[in-house]
Amino acid sequence: MRVLVTGATGFIGNHVVNTILKYNINEVIATSINSIQDAKKFLWYKDVDYISLDLNKPIDNFFKVFKEPDTLIHLSWEGLPNFKDLYHFERNVLFNYQFLKNMIKNGLKNLNVIGTCLEYGLQEGRLSENLQTKPAIAYALGKDTLRKFIEELNKSLKFNFKWIRLFYMYGEGQSPKSILPQLSKALDNNDKTFNMSGGEQLRDYLSIEKVAEYIIKISLQEKILGIINCCSGEPISIRKLVETHIEKSGKSIKLNLGYYPYPDYEPMAFWGDNSKLNTILDNWED
Repeated sequence: MRVLVTGATGFIGNHVVNTILKYNINEVIATSINSIQDAKKFLWYKDVDYISLDLNKPIDNFFKVFKEPDTLIHLSWEGLPNFKDLYHFERNVLFNYQFLKNMIKNGLKNLNVIGTCLEYGLQEGRLSENLQTKPAIAYALGKDTLRKFIEELNKSLKFNFKWIRLFYMYGEGQSPKSILPQLSKALDNNDKTFNMSGGEQLRDYLSIEKVAEYIIKISLQEKILGIINCCSGEPISIRKLVETHIEKSGKSIKLNLGYYPYPDYEPMAFWGDNSKLNTILDNWED
C-alpha cells in the first residue's frame, strides 16, 4: 500500500507521518509547501518519499506526480490559526477541491480529508455526525463547503470518502498561541498568575498522539465511510484541563479567571459522539 500525506510538516501532519511509519505500509509519501531543507529537520524524513509542492499550482495530473497512491490523508489547509479570515472560503475551498478532484479523476480510490468540530457551529451538547452543520466562522464555513463539494463529486465518481472531523487536541508542536503552550511558558517563567477565560467551557480533548493514531485507523479502513468524529466522547472543562496540566508540572500558579471573554464562535458546552470511531477501533482490534 502506498499512502500520501499532505500537510506533512504541520502540527498534525508531523505526528501522522511519524505514526503511520509504525504500520505495515509499503511506501509513505509526504508533501508540503516546505522546502526539502526544511523537511529534513523532521525525524521521519529519511523514511519517506518527500515531495515539496504547492498544491495550489495547476498541474495536469497530481496523482501521477505523487506516484499513484492508494490512500490520501489530506491535512493541508492554509491560513490557520486565523479562523475568521475570509481566505478560508474565498480561496481554500476552490484550491483544495481542484486538487482533490484532480487526484480522484486520475485514479485515487481512498480519500480522507480533515474537517473540524467548528462545522457544528453553536450547537451544544453531544454532537453526532448526523446533525445539520451550522458553521459560524469563516474557517468552519470553508471546511463545510469543501465537504459538500466532495460529496457531490462522489455521486458521479466512485471512491471511498471519509471526512474526519477533529475536535480539540494538545501535544508537542502545537501552536504557541494555544492555551496549554501558553500555560507551560508561564510556568517555565515562574509567573505568579495566568490570565485565561472563566474556564467553564466544556470541550472534547485528545492528545495529538491519539489523534494521529485515530486518523490513520479511520483512513486505512474502508467499511465505515462519510463523516466520522475524531474525539474522546468525554467533555472536560477548560479549567480542569489547565489545573491538571499545572498539577502534572509540579509547579503552582494562580489562575486569573475571567480575564479573557469567551470566544463568540463556540458554544459553552459541546463534545463529540464517538460511536462511529469506536466501531472502527473495535473492528481494527479484531
